[in-house]
Amino acid sequence: MIDDNQIVVIIPAYNEEESLPLVLYDIPDFVDEIIVANNGSTDNTYEVAKKTGATVVNEDEKGYGAACLKAMEKIKDEKFDIVVFLDGDYSDYPEEMNLVVEPIVKDDYDLVIGSRIIGKKGKGAMLPQAIFGNWLSSFLINLFWKYKFTDLGPFRAIKYSSLIKLNMKDRNFGWTVEMQIKAAKQKLKTIEVPVSYRKRIGQSKVTGTFKGTIKASTKILWLIFISLFKD
Repeated sequence: MIDDNQIVVIIPAYNEEESLPLVLYDIPDFVDEIIVANNGSTDNTYEVAKKTGATVVNEDEKGYGAACLKAMEKIKDEKFDIVVFLDGDYSDYPEEMNLVVEPIVKDDYDLVIGSRIIGKKGKGAMLPQAIFGNWLSSFLINLFWKYKFTDLGPFRAIKYSSLIKLNMKDRNFGWTVEMQIKAAKQKLKTIEVPVSYRKRIGQSKVTGTFKGTIKASTKILWLIFISLFKD
């Protein structure tokens, strides 16, 4: 809790038994609850998360968005003010969570994106296709909705009340870009802050494979263009 703001962290996780303990250990003490959305893992992700004291929900449908939506179902009857989304691969720095939370607490922002592009990246932390994809997506959002972003980074914080208003739907690769497009269309108060980024533990399920890169890129671009014709 910070200044009476109840804070929950949501971590989608698929086969993250090695990295997840490191992520959970580095989460600051001001967090009130941690929810790990176990996304059909075939390793010991579930057991590792339970052992560290996190709340664990299971979502067998593979997809980043599906896991996030399952976790949101878990908290719908609870009284949280801020939701932080964080990956379970230890590529983000959980100890920097104050950077994405404080603009909401101190300056009443609705959505804070942790930008890896303007932050400090470790060598090889972001693959070229990820850097280009983030640039293109951010450029198009700025072009169509006049909201300036530099990244679709997964490390982000949002007011719970604003998150509910966004009515999130995407169940896989489009989760982050959907959130930013809807925030722009609803004129939410948003800001980016620089965050650090390192090479993840294990291989990326998206940009780490050719198939994953193509599927994610296609979905993100489709979502951007289809959003032009939606209210």
